[in-house]
Amino acid sequence: MQSRIDRLLNNIDEGSAVLISGYPNIFYYSGFTSEDAWLIISKNTRLLITDSRYTIQARSQAEGFDIADIKEGWEKLLKNISEEQLVFEEDKMNVGEYKRLKAAAPGKIFVQGQELIDRPRRVKDAAELELIAAAEKIGDDAFSHMLRYIREGMTEREIALELETHMKKNGAEGLSFATIAASGERSAMPHGTASGKRIEKGDFLTLDFGCVYKGYCSDMTRTVVIGRADERQREIYSVVLRAQEKALEGIYEGIGCAEADALARRVIEDAGYGGNFGHALGHSVGIEIHERPNFSPRSKDKLENGNVMSVEPGIYIDGFGGVRIEDLIAVRDGEIINFSHSPKQLIEL
Repeated sequence: MQSRIDRLLNNIDEGSAVLISGYPNIFYYSGFTSEDAWLIISKNTRLLITDSRYTIQARSQAEGFDIADIKEGWEKLLKNISEEQLVFEEDKMNVGEYKRLKAAAPGKIFVQGQELIDRPRRVKDAAELELIAAAEKIGDDAFSHMLRYIREGMTEREIALELETHMKKNGAEGLSFATIAASGERSAMPHGTASGKRIEKGDFLTLDFGCVYKGYCSDMTRTVVIGRADERQREIYSVVLRAQEKALEGIYEGIGCAEADALARRVIEDAGYGGNFGHALGHSVGIEIHERPNFSPRSKDKLENGNVMSVEPGIYIDGFGGVRIEDLIAVRDGEIINFSHSPKQLIEL
């Protein structure tokens, strides 16, 4: 954790302390696995604030941190913080919390710093990459299981439940996000979470799912056809697959994230479906399922060593259906590593 804290403090003015209130950064900088906590970090301070339900856990997990009880009150807890500025997570703190802290420390200057606090998490170290790869393998194994399990007439919710159960039985601590299981016309909804609709012959079935393993997320999407695919389905699937392959072949360390997005987007546009691909090509994945940077037309970022990114082009046609194919890749020592190993050829069940 010390190297992470060093990188954080290098981003912050020397006369500042960092106040962390959101779970992702609490876990990242301390190892503590509860959201009922606050961290105060500065050159001379490593303080984790929680309550009596978690003090034993905090002492065992947050090595190098002093543990304080929130019952002591913010006035007392902030009194011994010598730094004048408190850099805080504006995206994670609500208005009530902000007002209480301002009232408890009238002499402090509160400075928004979400991007500075989040930035070290963009670059994953070797241990983090191994955990994300392990989480993705749980997803790969679950998809293989689902290819043997899915039958016409099942509901989307039944399919999602089986997928989630398989991941949890095989090492997942939880889900990265609500499982997407969208079939038929509903597959045109990029975030069509599972419903009571029964899958039918001729349906596209898009499965977008992920799990959490030792604090880190996975993410993958595969689209299959129930029964035999028709000509239009084959065409759309082929375009999406070509778009993803073009991106995977062309992505390299240092590429502009907007340029990476364009690799796939041009294939879809050239095929006449540009208006049916509305979202970005991908996003970073780590402790949270959506992190930065993004493969987006508007991104100004470049791909760095240690970034973990989804690559997920799609085509969505209202009243017909949609296809998305998603892999999870990482930049490691200058190479692009693909953590997703599930088949991508058109599968008919």
